[in-house]
Amino acid sequence: MSNELNTSRVPMGQKIAFGIGMFANQMFPAILGIFMVVLVEDLGFSGWMWSLIFLFPRFFDAITDPLMGFISDNTKSKWGRRRQYVFLGGLIMGLAYIFMWQLFKEDSLQYNFWYFFLWSLVFYFGLTLFSVPYVAMGYEMSDDFHERTNIMAIAQWIGQWAWVIAPLFWIIMYDPEWFPSADVAVRQLAVWVAIPCALCAMVPAIFIKSPSTVNEDYDSVTLSNVGSSLVMIFRSFGEAFKIAEFRKLCTATFLIYNAFNTVASLTFFVIVYTLFNGDADASGIWVSMFGCLGALGTTFIVIPTITWMSKKWGKKRAFMISQSISLVGYLLLYFLFVPGKPWLYVIGLPFFSFGIGSLFTIMMSMTADVIDLDEINTGKRREGIFGAIYWWMVKVGYAIAGALSGVIITIVGFNPDLATVDQQAAVDGLLSFFCFFPMGGTILAMFVMQSYTITEESANEVSAQLAKNREAKQ
Repeated sequence: MSNELNTSRVPMGQKIAFGIGMFANQMFPAILGIFMVVLVEDLGFSGWMWSLIFLFPRFFDAITDPLMGFISDNTKSKWGRRRQYVFLGGLIMGLAYIFMWQLFKEDSLQYNFWYFFLWSLVFYFGLTLFSVPYVAMGYEMSDDFHERTNIMAIAQWIGQWAWVIAPLFWIIMYDPEWFPSADVAVRQLAVWVAIPCALCAMVPAIFIKSPSTVNEDYDSVTLSNVGSSLVMIFRSFGEAFKIAEFRKLCTATFLIYNAFNTVASLTFFVIVYTLFNGDADASGIWVSMFGCLGALGTTFIVIPTITWMSKKWGKKRAFMISQSISLVGYLLLYFLFVPGKPWLYVIGLPFFSFGIGSLFTIMMSMTADVIDLDEINTGKRREGIFGAIYWWMVKVGYAIAGALSGVIITIVGFNPDLATVDQQAAVDGLLSFFCFFPMGGTILAMFVMQSYTITEESANEVSAQLAKNREAKQ
């Protein structure tokens, strides 16, 4: 049994160190989603190339995420279970991110595709090496019911700045006063993104305390018995997912995150074609501002509010209230996208932001509570396995969302080469999907979470029992 779990309040410096890692964890994918437009628009990647780049890493993650979770949970080291992987993963991510974007129009399409694809696998390997043990670090920082929410709130608050900053890259990349072309932009900006983000990723490894685990009684994971190790890994994976409360957290997150991201990629088309009659130049900063203002609303309104609600009414009720507020936001946006009046949508953004903005703060805190239940049942601390499952579900949702976006465009018959007046029905259909599709996912998630049973009282009882179990083993 590891002694890494803290039972007291976590110092603010430790919380901030964990949060700086979250900035890297969110900044890399936030910028990646923007840079990838260049692959199609400027380098001529085909649809199947785009699909392979999106989908293959998810199959890669299906193997590497649980493997990394198991290895992280069972590492015997004087540095503890997580820190060395977080540090090395941050370094690999940074280097791979720089190399994968060194693409030139002068090279052949096939060369650019395979160059990017192979380097992206190195990047995603680094991301797994970093993110799985990093998330587990957050789960094990405290066993206090409300302190867990505080830790995740601070981390998400810092991480949200990635989504404030990232949309500004739309402006920089395609401004000729900054760069002559977008492919030149990504080659140079990749360096400026990768270096600070890699350093941020290393901060938790350097500053978060982690006792030695050299003498812990963990499962053996060695190259010589990799076959039996894989069996243990997927057995642990299955055992974790058998916990009903954990399945509810994963399912609800999948529904909300998947539904949100399915329509998030349509934001550009909805704003340009609904508000500006298809004139992208006339849209000015309003596409970027949608993401920036939404992230700022999450940072300064949603996260502080969800943290307060969690302490006041409990995590489940806070989740239900925050998602209900998001339903109001989606409905408001449907009526606030008025042609020629883009400023109106700003009114709905604070409500809209409650859905995705509160999700990970409250769900990651709830996952830490579930991990305590698992320890009662198994006697093991398996933060890495639980983190791997939870975030793999998030990644799968993101991949499916990318595919569903194309399905929606096909269903409504939208053609970005036509003006709004020539396809008004298709534009109206996009707006309807943009607002009502995530409402459907949110309502289903609320139905799933209605039967969630872990309360502050039951969590405290579990913590007390775990404390007794640890004392008995000493």
